Amino acid sequence: MSAFPDRLAALLAERQQGQLYRRRQTLDSAQGPVVRLGARELLNFCSNDYLGLASHPEVIQRLREAASQWGVGSGASPLVCGYSAPHRELEEALADFTGRSRALLFGSGFAANTATLGALLRPGDTVLQDRLNHASLLDGGLHSGARLRRFTHNDVTDLERKLARAPGPALVAVDAVFSMDGDVAPLAALARAAAAADAWLMVDDAHGFGVAGPAGAGSVAAAGLDQASVPVLMATLGKALGTGGAFVAGSEDLVEALLQGARHYIYSTAPPPALAAATLTALDLLQRESWRREHLATLVQRFRSGAAQLGLPLGESQGPIQPLVTGDAARALALSAALRERGFLVSAIRPPTVPAGTARLRVTLSAAHSPEQVDALLQALADCGATR
Repeated sequence: MSAFPDRLAALLAERQQGQLYRRRQTLDSAQGPVVRLGARELLNFCSNDYLGLASHPEVIQRLREAASQWGVGSGASPLVCGYSAPHRELEEALADFTGRSRALLFGSGFAANTATLGALLRPGDTVLQDRLNHASLLDGGLHSGARLRRFTHNDVTDLERKLARAPGPALVAVDAVFSMDGDVAPLAALARAAAAADAWLMVDDAHGFGVAGPAGAGSVAAAGLDQASVPVLMATLGKALGTGGAFVAGSEDLVEALLQGARHYIYSTAPPPALAAATLTALDLLQRESWRREHLATLVQRFRSGAAQLGLPLGESQGPIQPLVTGDAARALALSAALRERGFLVSAIRPPTVPAGTARLRVTLSAAHSPEQVDALLQALADCGATR
């Protein structure tokens, strides 16, 4: 008799017993600061739509126009006949915006990371990763055939020790902004450590691109690092830009090698050309409407100041990701449910997404929020007993 039914049942039972079972919730509205679930409207504080562009009228209008011109689906992989003019225009714009020679589009950040690590690394190489890196970086390292070594979170000295003992060519891969804690990697110091060991540095800037740096060009730009210091840059388009997909940017040879050898790119249908066109509009808005980043920064400081006055135990993040660690998964679920009763949507994040004993509420702020909405969330957190 097959072992799979018992295995699946045991996995589901284990998740239920550990308060780790997850359920999807179906939105009945567009993404925004207020969303509808069924008959209820809730203030949304768990979206990665950091600049409020997911439902921007100009982005929507461009998507409609482009769908009329280019259709809905791309029809094929990019190397067959799925690569259209909007894809090329977006890649060129992203390369220019990030100061890289070229950029290559992928369907998701997970695909971009795993594809890049798989194409770059060989058996005998070493890939060194921060212990709190995103799962896509860790999976890409594990599946690449290289030796995976993890260093203490944001600890450059530990990285340097491990680099000194790393056999073969070495690649350092890090998140720029850590998705569950919101803290920022010491990119300049990491770049110096990598360069001193003749290693390459790969940065995943999914949560910094569009928010950090001059004109929103991202965490790498904020750290003053160029293509030579960070040869591999990945960022997603479904967070600050509000659309979907991801890109990898770097040298001509890097991008051409990915185009020729990255299996996720070669064997996946290209993203819809209309989505690429809409993303171009979002990128233009990012640069034109700097008030979005300024307003977001003001809201972050308002939330952190109010949380300090209430005694809420926030992490060190100075960006839109504001974790409130509860430790216990059941408590995180209870607080999330209590907030929902009061009209707020804030997700409980539990293992294995975060380490055991660090379950949390992951509050995320958006430029689409108002100061009054942030104040209302702070009051609701206090009313729910989140300060205890």
